[in-house]
Amino acid sequence: MTFVNEADSLSLPPADRLLKRQLHWLLLARVIVLTLLLGISALLGVEGKMFILPPLPYALFFIAGVYGITILSALVLRKIRQITAFAYLQVMADVVLVSLLVFFTGSSQSIFTVLYFFPVITAGALLFRTGSLLMACLCTLSYAIVLIIEYLGHFPAYFRYYRFTPITDYQSVLQHFAIPGLTFFLTAILSSLLSGRLRRTEAALSQTTRDYDRLAGLNKQILDDVSTGIITVDKDGRINSFNRAAEEITGFAAREMMGAALEAMLPGLSGGEKTAFRLTGDLTRKDGQKIPVGYSWTRLNLPEGSDNCRVYTMQDLSHIRKMEAQVQQAEKMATIGEMAAGVAHEFRNPLAAISGAAQILRKDLAASPASATQTLMNIIVRECDRLDGTIEAFLQFSRPSTPDRRWFALHALAEECLQLLHHKSDWDQTCPVHIAIPDKLEAYGEPDQIKQILINLITNACTAMEGTAGQIELAAEEKETPDGHDTLVLKVTNTGPAIADELLETIFEPFFTTRDSGTGLGLAIVRQIVERHNGTIQAANLPAGAGVVFTVTLPLP
Repeated sequence: MTFVNEADSLSLPPADRLLKRQLHWLLLARVIVLTLLLGISALLGVEGKMFILPPLPYALFFIAGVYGITILSALVLRKIRQITAFAYLQVMADVVLVSLLVFFTGSSQSIFTVLYFFPVITAGALLFRTGSLLMACLCTLSYAIVLIIEYLGHFPAYFRYYRFTPITDYQSVLQHFAIPGLTFFLTAILSSLLSGRLRRTEAALSQTTRDYDRLAGLNKQILDDVSTGIITVDKDGRINSFNRAAEEITGFAAREMMGAALEAMLPGLSGGEKTAFRLTGDLTRKDGQKIPVGYSWTRLNLPEGSDNCRVYTMQDLSHIRKMEAQVQQAEKMATIGEMAAGVAHEFRNPLAAISGAAQILRKDLAASPASATQTLMNIIVRECDRLDGTIEAFLQFSRPSTPDRRWFALHALAEECLQLLHHKSDWDQTCPVHIAIPDKLEAYGEPDQIKQILINLITNACTAMEGTAGQIELAAEEKETPDGHDTLVLKVTNTGPAIADELLETIFEPFFTTRDSGTGLGLAIVRQIVERHNGTIQAANLPAGAGVVFTVTLPLP
């Protein structure tokens, strides 16, 4: 026989693992049944010597032998691999033990003859028809040997203390042998038929259970993987299922929602009559955030007959609303772009003529600088320049270009931006700007567009600090994101007044401005350029209202 480690028993075929478990129960049943039968028979047969029982030493020796064989078998069963052969040996051992018990308790007059049926039935359950018929043959042969030994006059001496009449002729041997032998085979056939039917039933039940588990797992996987939130409620309006998408949409965990009233937990879904169309509404998440959702519901036709159970499906519309807004914005910008070209043409030609004429007049009036006419000429030239700058910004915003990215030195670009600003006629020369960018730090993008970002942010910061003593700082560094991507983080900080919290996002909207002379396009152009570089921009107030910081994050290859 081949032996295996206990851990390796998991590699046995499923049928052998099942047979191994059944053999453990067989060993336990052997000890319990034989011990109880001997004990009860001894108690019942003490008075009047009703049953032939062996002397106490014989009985103790037999029980000890049963215990020893069982313990040894259990130890071998832990290591053996040929489980079927071992099962045959165990059932044959039971036949031998029963034969010994029958022989020493009266042979043909033993009350334990019925125990021969147990090995036959056990073989039918464990070893099927072949094993059952084989054990029926072995039981018949063993019982015949016991009867022949009795017929030959070989039986224990203590039998004479009981009312024992030995078999003395062949006819008696045949009478005692025929009926038990026939019943052994009938029992073998019946037990094999019953065990076969039981085995087929168990196989069908196991297959049904596996199919059910597979379908249940598939159903759960489908519910968890779909992006649509699915909630079912019972007739009392209490939630009894809550899929993963519903958890993500609402912010509530399934364990928090099970058994809770839908109307109390999600009032945004509980109302409304059933219609053929999808309903929309606002849903309050666990964190208090309100989000737009689309939802619908229908009644569940359950076998219980309850007509008030419902299934709700819902979807977060935040992303769709955002995409709709982006489409509307793109359509609006396309219209604005078409209009801007015509408007710019119509404005720029008269402005150029007005500005040129004003400049000629200003030169002619240079001899009298204090005159009111020269002052008016200066106003005309300045306002023409401002209008031209506004038109240029409008065109840039309405017709953005795709960035031509490359590596460049960020510190040098920042220095160039300051030089350009210092040469502008409307630049406040008293506005201090400190560059805290490492000399060797390189950025990746289109230099002209990054330059526009810096100029707009510095100009915006300088304007915010008008009338206050403060400073603007440009800082930049490389950072790695939590998912392992490299980015360039550029910060423009000013020590001017803080921005109202509700305006921190609004300031990037086109045409939004808090200044009478502002166009509302500077920060909108900045965000547009940043987004075309696949980056992000955020505005935040410094602690204690000490200023405002604009943070631009650009991805690096």
